[in-house]
Amino acid sequence: MEPDGPTDADLLDRARKGSDDAVEQLLENHRSELVAAVRRRLDRAISQRVDASDIVQDVLLEASQRLADYLREPSMPFSLWLRHLARDRIIDMHRRHRQAERRSVDREQALQSKRADSPSSPDLMGQLSDPNITPAAAALRREFQSRFLEVLGDLDPGDRDVLMMRHFEHMTNSEVAEALGLSQPAAGMRYLRALRRVRALLTQGDPPTAST
Repeated sequence: MEPDGPTDADLLDRARKGSDDAVEQLLENHRSELVAAVRRRLDRAISQRVDASDIVQDVLLEASQRLADYLREPSMPFSLWLRHLARDRIIDMHRRHRQAERRSVDREQALQSKRADSPSSPDLMGQLSDPNITPAAAALRREFQSRFLEVLGDLDPGDRDVLMMRHFEHMTNSEVAEALGLSQPAAGMRYLRALRRVRALLTQGDPPTAST
């Protein structure tokens, strides 16, 4: 999004008032970042068959169809909502790819005496949940995530992007560094800076402690 252009909040407000142009601009503003995000997470085997831009086009079409629901209940920043849609589409692509290749994969694995859960082909669905988390820890996590989402939209785009990469796309620091064209120490510092800003925003409404 260009610095002097309308913000997501401005465009969303106009979209609520029925502006089709605002909807089109809103979606178009996020196209390039979505393409980059999809390319980072798309399996190589699938990327040889389907271009990331085609997946993003489907994501933006779905977003336009579901935008009214989002506007009625915007539970997260718009950019994060788009990434959730993209993540779901990627998971679906991986699932369909595994189903299409199951017979040949099973045949090859039988010959090599390997199981279908080889670590060389991680299951993205398994990354979305943690079966070992306790109910109390899960409740704390939900509370933190709720507050985190509230402040995410207030961050500048650079901080928001690095946090999305680390916490929603589950990228390592080295992967973030490569995606942003930074050294690993620089990427780590950017991540820590973003966390400090989130912490400051989260604690703005808390009562002062004795040390402040």
